[in-house]
Amino acid sequence: MWNEKEILDYIKKNLKESRFKHSVSVSKTAIELATIYGQNIEKARIAGLVHDCAKNLADEQLIKMATDHNIELDEVSRQSPQIIHGLVGSIIARDVMEIHDKDILNSIKYHTTGRRDMSILEKIIFISDYIEPLRTFNGKDEVRRLSKVNLDVAVILCLENTIKYVISQKRLLHIDTIYARNYLLSEKSRRKDE
Repeated sequence: MWNEKEILDYIKKNLKESRFKHSVSVSKTAIELATIYGQNIEKARIAGLVHDCAKNLADEQLIKMATDHNIELDEVSRQSPQIIHGLVGSIIARDVMEIHDKDILNSIKYHTTGRRDMSILEKIIFISDYIEPLRTFNGKDEVRRLSKVNLDVAVILCLENTIKYVISQKRLLHIDTIYARNYLLSEKSRRKDE
């Protein structure tokens, strides 16, 4: 696996400056949450830095890279290719940066859509991407506050805010986002019933 300097050099070279700063900020936020939730800080740091490594690729490049790796894209991904920058980023992380930790790769892969049964690290990267300090949109502060107290509730709110936003923009919503929300709500209800 590449060391942190090699990763920083790669993302600095391949991302716009604002996206590079965002990635560093996501990494710092992920470290903060990993500390709160007793997770591996190094994994959080690396996943945070790398999560957007494919963000500045053109739509055609994203689709080509996915299909070159025999990944069948659903209709939403074909119509909105930027949604797969996490998936393609996980390929770059594995094949270029030699990152083979499954939890880090899944955290990169699903940081945009979420999915059912996310690991704690996946939730941390998903949330960190949303709440890092350079983000300026409404709703971030409440998710940030909740993220330090109850990660699942914070992820649910983040997913719901994302769903509302995507609908308001009349854009296609990825099914994994719905699955992620429904899974977490079902788990919350199940735990309450126990």
